[in-house]
Parts: sequence; C-alpha cells; structure tokens
Amino acid sequence: MSDTSPQQPAASGPGPDGPGPDFDSMTRDIAEVPAVEVITTVAVHLMSAAAVNLGLAEEGPEHKDLDEARKLITALAGLVTASATEVGSYHASPLRDGLKSLQLAFREASVVPDEPGQGPGEKFTGPVFG
Repeated sequence: MSDTSPQQPAASGPGPDGPGPDFDSMTRDIAEVPAVEVITTVAVHLMSAAAVNLGLAEEGPEHKDLDEARKLITALAGLVTASATEVGSYHASPLRDGLKSLQLAFREASVVPDEPGQGPGEKFTGPVFG
C-alpha cells in the first residue's frame, strides 16, 4: 500500500503562459485511477452539464438550452449503456437512474415532447416513461 496521495503535476519547461504541466507525471497519475472511477466521473460531469442546460440549476432558465441538453443526455446514454457491464450494477444502477431522470426532465421541459423512443439517448436506452 502506498503513502502517496494525488498531487498537482510538477511544472516543466516554459510555455506561452509560463511553466507548463509535466505530462509524464500526469500520465502516471491517470494510469493509477481505476477505469470505473474515470467512467463514473465522466458520467457525473455529463449529468451535471445536462441538468444545467435543462434549467435545473439554481440560476434556472438563465442557462436553459435544450439542444445542448439533448447532446449531453445522448452522450451520457451511450456511455452508461456501453459501460454498464464493465462497471457493474453497483455503479451502473445510479447512473441509469440519473440518466432516466434527465430524460424525463427533458421531456417535461420540451414545448413539443419527442415521441416515445425519439427522446435524447432513447436510441440507446429504449423509450422512457414516467
């Protein structure tokens, strides 16, 4: 077991804005992160971005953009569907629940809802019903 904890990448040679990251160090650091953690982190980022674009953030409608939300939800659905067997049900189940909530929120936010099976990500998940 190692005593090391994640650290900021060490600076390397000068770049246009001063010292740049040490990419060798960054590569070693990312190699130590389990795939499940990388996948779930990416999924959470997609979920958060989709929620903001659905107007579900504190600022609400200020950032609402359903076209962007559709893209993010579709990407999330592809990731969750493709990785479900790799990450196991412990991780996949909450990701699927979050995805379904976003798909339903999208349907509710749409002035003209998509037909069942035509909503964001439904080509990967199948039709989503409340």
